[in-house]
Amino acid sequence: MTTHMKSLNFKLLLLLTLLFPFYTNAQDSIPAPTLYDRHIERYTSLWENLIPRYSKIQFAGSMGMFSFGIGWDYYRHHWETDLLFGFVPKTTRNLKAESSKKRHTMATFTVKQNYIPWRVPLHKNIDFEPLTTGLYINTLLDRDFWVQSPDKYPKGYYFFSTRVRTHIFLGERVTFKFNNPGRWHKSVTLFYELSSCDLYILNKFGNKYLKPKDYLSLSFGLKFQIL
Repeated sequence: MTTHMKSLNFKLLLLLTLLFPFYTNAQDSIPAPTLYDRHIERYTSLWENLIPRYSKIQFAGSMGMFSFGIGWDYYRHHWETDLLFGFVPKTTRNLKAESSKKRHTMATFTVKQNYIPWRVPLHKNIDFEPLTTGLYINTLLDRDFWVQSPDKYPKGYYFFSTRVRTHIFLGERVTFKFNNPGRWHKSVTLFYELSSCDLYILNKFGNKYLKPKDYLSLSFGLKFQIL
C-alpha cells in the first residue's frame, strides 16, 4: 500500500513539473497594460460618465407649460442634475385676451439640482421617496426680457432680472421598477413638487396679504431611468 501511494505521488509530482512551464509561459504571454492602454481606459470612462442616465418630462413649475430634458444621478442616487428645455405658450389662463395678442411663444432653459435623502421600499419593485428637495435656475430664451435693466430705466428702478429666476422646491416621488430586460427603461418615477422663486419669496415677506397660491407653484412629472 505504501509503495502504491509513493508511486502515485511521484506521478502527480512529475505531471505538475511538466505542466508548470506551460502555465508560466501562458501567464507571461499576457501583456501588461501600457501607459497608452491606461490613458484610453480613463478617457473612455470619462465620456461614459457624460452619458445621460435618465430622461424627464415636467409640467408647470414656473419653467414653462411643459419641459423636457435629460439628467445624471450620482453618489448612490442621492443627487441628480437635470438639463431641461421648456416652452411657454402664447396664451395662458393668467393672461387676458388683449395681452395674449402681444405675446409670442417662448422657450425656456433650466438647470436643476435634486437631492433625495432616503428611499422607502414599498415592494420589491416599488420605492417611495418621501422627500425630494433642491433648487433650479430658469431663464427665458427671449430678447424681450433682460438680466440687467436697460438704460431707458432709471438706475435702481428694477432691482431684479426679468429673464432669470432662482427656485427652491420640495416634493415626493414613487418609482416603479421593471424586471423585463427587454424594456427601454429600467424604471419610471412619478413625482410632484411645490416650488417658489426668489421674486415671489421677496413679495411674500413684503405683502402679508398674499396667499400660498400667489407664491407657490405646483408641478408634476415623469422620470424615465435608462441606465
